[in-house]
Amino acid sequence: MIGFLAHRLLRALLTIFLVVTFAFFVLRLSGDPALLIMSVDAPPEAVAAFRKAWGLDQPIWMQYGAFVVHALTGELGNSMRDGRPAIQLVLEKVPATLALTVPALVLKIAIGVPAGIYAALRRNSFADRLTMLLSVAGFTMPSFVLALLLVLVFSVQLGWLPSSGIGGVVNMILPIITLGAAGAAILARFTRSAMLEVLGQPYIRAAQAKGLSWRRVVTEHALPNAAIPTTTIIGFMIGTLIAGAVVVESVFAWPGIGRLLVVSVASRDLAVVQTILLLVAATMVVSNIVVDVVYGWIDPRMRTAPK
Repeated sequence: MIGFLAHRLLRALLTIFLVVTFAFFVLRLSGDPALLIMSVDAPPEAVAAFRKAWGLDQPIWMQYGAFVVHALTGELGNSMRDGRPAIQLVLEKVPATLALTVPALVLKIAIGVPAGIYAALRRNSFADRLTMLLSVAGFTMPSFVLALLLVLVFSVQLGWLPSSGIGGVVNMILPIITLGAAGAAILARFTRSAMLEVLGQPYIRAAQAKGLSWRRVVTEHALPNAAIPTTTIIGFMIGTLIAGAVVVESVFAWPGIGRLLVVSVASRDLAVVQTILLLVAATMVVSNIVVDVVYGWIDPRMRTAPK
């Protein structure tokens, strides 16, 4: 088990390194922060001083070397817009994002998994077709379209819920529904497919032939074996908790990580964008390690699977 985790950990560290390196070069090749942050009519001397102050006048390989050295010591730089440490700006926004994404994740699981199981057990019935119809509609509709429809109905027409901003629980309802709808639809489809594949296996028929009740066949044989693909999707959703609300936060003016990322990318606030991407990559790889551990718990054979 130790070797199993060590292999995943090394792979995770390599993934984080590659993601951050890719982001570093793409950000610097996509535009000059000095021209975006400073006024368009700023004198050339001021622009040159800005570049020198932030090290943008150095060759890109020197900038990268300095970034790696500082990152290894925990120094991720300061925001070019207000001079505060980037990590401080980012961590301030994390609670607001998690306040939306964690309830949305619970909503996805609570609706998607039971709906997929029910549809599989009622294959080709009206309930199955209706579930899959709603599932297709859920994950094909862009989140910003669903968000605007919810605002139009519940905020503009009915006046029941606020359309934007941060406040009480009522401000969270529409964003959470928007975030949860697509995820629940995806989980329903994957869970249904996994259940149908398992229910068609010979050991299910063998369990029935032994006289086990259908309830025991489903709970003791079908559900555990169908859990692995569903766990994969849930693990991915956990990994996107930090950055999974970019569009929704922008539509509902929610002051979280997603909105900060949009603003920082637009202004080429390099340190803030790099810090957000580092946090997102770390969240993804940690969730993948957790999923691998859960795999090993569900099916011990996977602990000794070929690397």
